[in-house]
Amino acid sequence: MAPRSEYPVISMEGAGAVLLDAADAVFSPQTQERVWAVAKALRQVPGVMETVPGMNNLMIVFDPVAIAPEKLERKLDAAWHNIVPDAVAGREVEVPVRYGGAEGEDLAALAEHFGMAPEEVVRRHSEAHYSVAAVGAMPGFVYLSGLDPSLAVPRRAVPRMKVEVGSVIIGGSQAGIMPVTAPSGWHIIGRTDITLFDASREPPAAFLPGDRIRFRVERILP
Repeated sequence: MAPRSEYPVISMEGAGAVLLDAADAVFSPQTQERVWAVAKALRQVPGVMETVPGMNNLMIVFDPVAIAPEKLERKLDAAWHNIVPDAVAGREVEVPVRYGGAEGEDLAALAEHFGMAPEEVVRRHSEAHYSVAAVGAMPGFVYLSGLDPSLAVPRRAVPRMKVEVGSVIIGGSQAGIMPVTAPSGWHIIGRTDITLFDASREPPAAFLPGDRIRFRVERILP
């Protein structure tokens, strides 16, 4: 049987949105490049209002008066199977991080869980090469692929109700940065002063899909 990612599931999400889900058990950078390319192509279709890339999936928001859902689904399916994705030429951005201490309160516990010294967790986190796979969930939030597999960890069973803006976090096989103070079940290992979202800026989000991020160790706090 062919992998599921070769045959994405397309489904309606209410009257004005359709979801293409190509996610498999493991995140695929190649699938994500196809998601970006299809999102770009579908933005040119009359009646499409917005395309929202996710992690190996794509949401299309459309006007059902301007384009019939069945027609949009056919265009989406054809684009997925026929498009030749180009590698997104994103920027390379360095993000300074203060790891541990009060600003990375889960670092010590995670290090114990992994059977590593906190410094080794920091090394593996900061030496990885990350790509912004998607932006969403909250304004400016980045889903980062590229986390060292040895640092993959389930999210917290009980989310915190307040995770501070700038918190550098990991959850599952992904890394992220909090753009605002908000609830989250991800684990906090550090903090950065970079502003991820500013409504007065153009574009308001600091990072876009395809950007590449390197975390730089500013210091490790006890």
